[in-house]
Amino acid sequence: MAWRSSGSSNESLINNLARNGLIESNRVKEAMLKVDRAHFAPYSAYEDSPQPIGHAATISAPHMHASACESLLTYLQPGSKVLDIGSGSGYLTAVFANLVGPIGTVIGIEHIQPLVDMGNTNMAKSEDGRRMLDSGQVQFVKGDGRKGWLEGAPYDAIHVGAAAAEHHKELTEQLKAPGRLFVPVAEGYLQYIYVIDKDADGSVHRKKLYGVQYVPLTDAPK
Repeated sequence: MAWRSSGSSNESLINNLARNGLIESNRVKEAMLKVDRAHFAPYSAYEDSPQPIGHAATISAPHMHASACESLLTYLQPGSKVLDIGSGSGYLTAVFANLVGPIGTVIGIEHIQPLVDMGNTNMAKSEDGRRMLDSGQVQFVKGDGRKGWLEGAPYDAIHVGAAAAEHHKELTEQLKAPGRLFVPVAEGYLQYIYVIDKDADGSVHRKKLYGVQYVPLTDAPK
């Protein structure tokens, strides 16, 4: 039903995603309604499709953002701390901030400075975004996302927005107990979404959800 979910405005896009069952909870719907995708997507902002944003990066399709939020929702509570790896244009970082705010924090990490700058610039296009940046509720940093961001750990939830070549141990180690990681993982020529849970006793459980197609989580371009 994803291909039927495009809209002519942010509101119609989100309503279509909800109508088609791709957004299941009111919390996710309200958070996505508060973030105008046109501030973060350079072309057809309200189409339910991925778009290039430059620097060999993309902004994922809205239904994938909805899926990530739904999968992590238990851990996206007011006051939670979130790491958004491969934050790109900053869209999902902003949605996460609405889900955990105003007392929670979200760190978006990218491996090249222009994408860090893009996240900051796009967030600052709205009054809410500027407030989140000024208060420190949202922060964009430069680093190798494959290693997480130890300075802000531990996290209630970690989202990875590019396909990892392996299950990176550092990311699981940076989860709280309990905590959850949402990550696309390459397996041969295919990619699959995995949800990795760390229980209160520190035990780790992995669950394969569905096939996807993401850009790879790689070194910064030379």
